[in-house]
Amino acid sequence: MTTAAPTVGARQLRTALRGHASGVAVLTAATPSGPAGVTITSFTSVSAEPALVSFALAETSSTWAKIKDCQRFGIQLLGAAQRDLAERFAAVGVDRFAPPTRWHTGPHGVPLLDDCAAWLVGTRHHQLKLGDHELIVCLVEHVRIGSPGASLVHLHGALHATPSAPPPAPGSPESAESAER
Repeated sequence: MTTAAPTVGARQLRTALRGHASGVAVLTAATPSGPAGVTITSFTSVSAEPALVSFALAETSSTWAKIKDCQRFGIQLLGAAQRDLAERFAAVGVDRFAPPTRWHTGPHGVPLLDDCAAWLVGTRHHQLKLGDHELIVCLVEHVRIGSPGASLVHLHGALHATPSAPPPAPGSPESAESAER
């Protein structure tokens, strides 16, 4: 039996990570009781071949309780103008899918929010309990790219718009990658 090395406290870790910008996304899933969703900053790319992404949710999250048995998930990458949407899906005790939220049913019945920078729909590929969180790795089955523009990030405890990058030059590798989508 191995013993875990002592770690820093949660408060100290959170303080250290406040200066590390994280992209803001909304995770959604279709549940037996209707659509469920939550704002996440734990979304990350895992692999390009096969296409894998991941997110983590606290086991104490009310959203985790609703989606823990779901097999498919929607991940909406938010643009700078979607701060209100991010705040709504982070709020407790509200119907996140009620107006003014605009959404539609996507592939496999997954609820998808309108007007996002990008949408991914994936199937649960692997799950791992890590500390007080569940890490979910999804196999990405569908991607849709929205309008280009500034992104939304979480930094120093608040939501911020990133500067908008110019579109890739014609013939550049980034331009070719965009054309494949």
